[in-house]
Amino acid sequence: MHFHLTAEQVAIQDAVRGTLNEAWDMERLHAFADGDVDFDADSWQALMALGIGGLALSEADGGAGLGLLDAALVCEVAGEAAAPGPLIGQIVAAIAVAHCRHEATRALLPGIASGEIVATIALDSDLVQCARAAHLFLAGDGAGGLCLTAAGEGVEIEPVTATDRSRPVSRVRFGAATTYPLFSAGDPMVQRVRDAALILIAADALGGAQHCTDLSVEYAKTREQFGQPIGRFQGLKHQLAHMMLDVEPARAQVWYAAYAWDAALPDATRVAAMAKAHLCEVYTRTTRAAIAVHGGIGYTWEYGLNYWFRRSVHDRAWLGSPAEHRARAAELAGW
Repeated sequence: MHFHLTAEQVAIQDAVRGTLNEAWDMERLHAFADGDVDFDADSWQALMALGIGGLALSEADGGAGLGLLDAALVCEVAGEAAAPGPLIGQIVAAIAVAHCRHEATRALLPGIASGEIVATIALDSDLVQCARAAHLFLAGDGAGGLCLTAAGEGVEIEPVTATDRSRPVSRVRFGAATTYPLFSAGDPMVQRVRDAALILIAADALGGAQHCTDLSVEYAKTREQFGQPIGRFQGLKHQLAHMMLDVEPARAQVWYAAYAWDAALPDATRVAAMAKAHLCEVYTRTTRAAIAVHGGIGYTWEYGLNYWFRRSVHDRAWLGSPAEHRARAAELAGW
């Protein structure tokens, strides 16, 4: 039994972190948030060049032969950087297409794995990330199954001003659009695809919460008040300790949920729901605490903490609130 990441998994995170450090700094994030586009092609291509689109695919499908746990580690780093783009949708769409039996749908797999075809998630809400740039939408088929809907004729997209400025959303309505079938109602993969998305959202939340905690600790070491670093004040020490105690135990919850999905364990669906519920609450609590630690500067647009706070609010609502998923987890446990 392993309780830590392997050297290969650490290398994956380091590679993604290094790429985002070069392609997505605070200056780029500010410019993107102030612009009128919902997709950053440069950072997307840099990430896709690492093979992230096919990370969780088998080697036979042209992927890296890794699993959802490894994909979760990537999404954790993306959350740290508040990276743009429908990364979660891309990974989940690739997994879904790789497991479907429809030849026309499977023909899309190379393009999705390479990132040439951009896929986003359009489940349970008409507000969709990066909809204007997407070529495919992972959506319900109206009968309890899943399909991929192609952008273009029959897809109406209305940009909206939303909370998350790092992953802008649009209101999307589907009409008589071209669709590619994935799974019909009752197929176990319908729930597995949804569970994968929940776990990757939880991983994004974990990365964001860790980033805000680290940023707060560093700020407390350097910001001085009354002639000494504010980190020496007992009240602030307690606040930072509570942030860390909130975030660090949650890491194991995300990793276990991803492992359970990979191993198809009996409790995989329940722990996916629990991870989504808990991590998204941890994320919002941590970002609020981080802003309080920073004081006035934490509220400024220029400092940038608002991006992670806004992202936490989006993650919390995306594909179901913590209350909804706790109720599902309780039901699945037979409570």
